Amino acid sequence: MAEETKRAEDLPREVEMPSPTAWPIVLAAGITLLVAGLATTVWLTVLGACLAAAGTVGWFRHLYPHERLETERVEHEPFKPVTERPEVARRREVIQEGHRARVPVEIYPVSAGIKGGLAGSVAMALLAMLYGVVSHHGIWYPINLLAAVVYARPLLVSSHQISTFHIQLFLVAAAIHVLASLLVGLLYGAVLPMFPRRPILLGGFVAPIVWSGLLHSVLGIINPLLNQRISWGWFVASQIGFGIVAGLVVARQGRIHTRQYLPFAIRAGLEVSGRPQDKDPGEGQQ
Repeated sequence: MAEETKRAEDLPREVEMPSPTAWPIVLAAGITLLVAGLATTVWLTVLGACLAAAGTVGWFRHLYPHERLETERVEHEPFKPVTERPEVARRREVIQEGHRARVPVEIYPVSAGIKGGLAGSVAMALLAMLYGVVSHHGIWYPINLLAAVVYARPLLVSSHQISTFHIQLFLVAAAIHVLASLLVGLLYGAVLPMFPRRPILLGGFVAPIVWSGLLHSVLGIINPLLNQRISWGWFVASQIGFGIVAGLVVARQGRIHTRQYLPFAIRAGLEVSGRPQDKDPGEGQQ
């Protein structure tokens, strides 16, 4: 304690800091107006050029020939680090190799993403068909709307035709749904290890809401028919259902260690000779 007190007394009580100035803001505003004037009016360009020149000169005079400084008083307070963890968490198999580990150290296998995607696709399909029943359109209504992404529109002119079963539309919708679910499931398997504390919050709510917002902005181009008839409330609910189920299934799968601590030759599958310490000591004396 006495040593810490002595060190605190040796520290400076005042420090010199650069004095505040508004010239950088004036320069930035001038450049902005100068560029904006190229698309609007010449007077805006003139005003921007004047502000930019004034900001440059003022900032230069603020720094040269002598920088303007201010003296600030420093209050030294003793700092004692506090932690809730009794010891530092380490990955033993990585530390022994003598290099820094790359996060995540453990990942989910590809099978975890496939299982999560398939389970989420079932949950989302059930919610979509429930919407068809509640809205009195029928269970084939959301399926046919999904197929309209790639299928010709003559079969989907009226609401009655959209609510009717068509084998072509069913096969197309099933292929789109399963493929998209598998891709998102694999994405969950790759991303969730980076968020180990709250994976369901990310996979079940944050990712579906962000995805729904992005799709809302481009759906009129991708699928105009679906954009006209979609119920966004049910769509977001089905996406959240997919995210929760897929996230739970992926998070419950066992993780595997990454191979980052292995030499590159072994990770690449190359045949290499044994390490020097594995050889017989008397082998080189023959």
